[in-house]
Amino acid sequence: MGWKSTLLRPFAKYVARSIDRWAAAPLAAQERVFRNLMQNAARTRFGQDHKLTATTSYEAFREQVPIRDYEGLKPYVELIKQGRKDVLWPGRPAYFAKTSGTTSGVKYIPLTKDSLPNHFGTARNALFNYYARTGKGDWLDGNIIFLSGSPEMQEVAGIKTGRLSGIVNHQVPAWLRTNQLPSYNTNIIEDWETKLESIVNETLPADMRLISGIPPWVQMYYERLLEKTGKRYVKDIFPNYDVFVYGGVNFEPYRNTLEDLVGKRLDSVETYPASEGFIAFQDSQTEPGLLLNVDSGIFFEFIPADEIFNENPTRLSLAEIELGVNYAIIINNNAGLWGYNIGDTVEFISKAPYRLLVTGRIKHFISAFGEHVIGKEVETAMLEAVGDSTVRTVEFTVAPQVNPPDGSVPYHEWFVEFEHLPTDLEAFSKRLNQSMVEQNIYYQDLIDGGILRPLVIRSLKRDSFRAYMKTQGKLGGQNKVPRLSNDRKIADFLIDYTQ
Repeated sequence: MGWKSTLLRPFAKYVARSIDRWAAAPLAAQERVFRNLMQNAARTRFGQDHKLTATTSYEAFREQVPIRDYEGLKPYVELIKQGRKDVLWPGRPAYFAKTSGTTSGVKYIPLTKDSLPNHFGTARNALFNYYARTGKGDWLDGNIIFLSGSPEMQEVAGIKTGRLSGIVNHQVPAWLRTNQLPSYNTNIIEDWETKLESIVNETLPADMRLISGIPPWVQMYYERLLEKTGKRYVKDIFPNYDVFVYGGVNFEPYRNTLEDLVGKRLDSVETYPASEGFIAFQDSQTEPGLLLNVDSGIFFEFIPADEIFNENPTRLSLAEIELGVNYAIIINNNAGLWGYNIGDTVEFISKAPYRLLVTGRIKHFISAFGEHVIGKEVETAMLEAVGDSTVRTVEFTVAPQVNPPDGSVPYHEWFVEFEHLPTDLEAFSKRLNQSMVEQNIYYQDLIDGGILRPLVIRSLKRDSFRAYMKTQGKLGGQNKVPRLSNDRKIADFLIDYTQ
């Protein structure tokens, strides 16, 4: 081990002990967070509007504070942009995380000096926890890379504004920055393909040991490395590369392809960051699921996903959730988000500690015929269909075909870009369909009733999804292809790329 990993080993153990303490008493941690939030809310315009005081109970809070999305929060954000203080949280935000919204246009999510540790601190703790649990800290002695958005900041009403991943880059401490790639000048390049070429050139001579990013864009990085060097595997270029950190999408559909490119199986650490808060992270290499981040400035609420659009949905604290239920996740935090629906759905698989799976997005589902298929179901079905075969998928998405051109019975249309094609696509389709039957209780009923027929796979040409993302201005960075949608916007583009 090098001097840096040796020096930081006691800190890694301290972090792991701290995680153990709050994970063992999660409800007490949530109560502490809630009390702190109420004390601060009482000093704000939002708190006054909603009659919040330092002693407000949770029961009163959920009566007084409605569930809202960004449109509901926007009037308060506009007051902040006008220069007002003490609007959503005492003082003024340190940053705005700028994101794109489908209905609200550009969204400005406030980050405060109190909430910033939730973002960088949780990412750091996830990695140091990995070190403490596994004893593997050699990544600290070499180079690390975070494939992220540009760290270049603008100013909105005197508040630094940029992408969350770029903001977090500014929080990296000096002792870690010496290990970090790519350089600032490369990171601010907006065009993904130009940026990728620069990243490859900067990292080729380096001793890369930890790589972090969204799997499809990391795949592009691997492929470009191999193309440029003529090597067979990434491990031949970076022999000390041992740990992959990712978030935002399920890694499993990409695992086989990425590990084929690396040439070995890697340890991986999954994280669940969002502009609104760092929700959860992988705390174990042996237990499934992500540990809910209950002691980091976020008080969580949960609404059964099938009630999220109801006028008065059931609203639950962590103490009230049940295992195996699909919930929309609601956050209240020390950035000044209150009753805020971030648009994600989760399912708890453990209460001791509270571990969850990310099951999808509220707006990403298929329910053209009442089936309500969600992201977790299509991803699990694909994983089961692939199994231990040589089939490799690059990317896929699913859409309903309600009015087939040939006038036949409607179906779910799977657009799949294969790295290695099935030898028998028809047999593969049958396996995939059977797995969907097992995942969704309504799916077989609809087939038996003649409302749907078994799914149809459209095999796509190489780089079809990259072409789509490029047309959307979302190539690279933290952007993700939706796994499924209830309309045919993506499908209508991809149909021209079938082979």
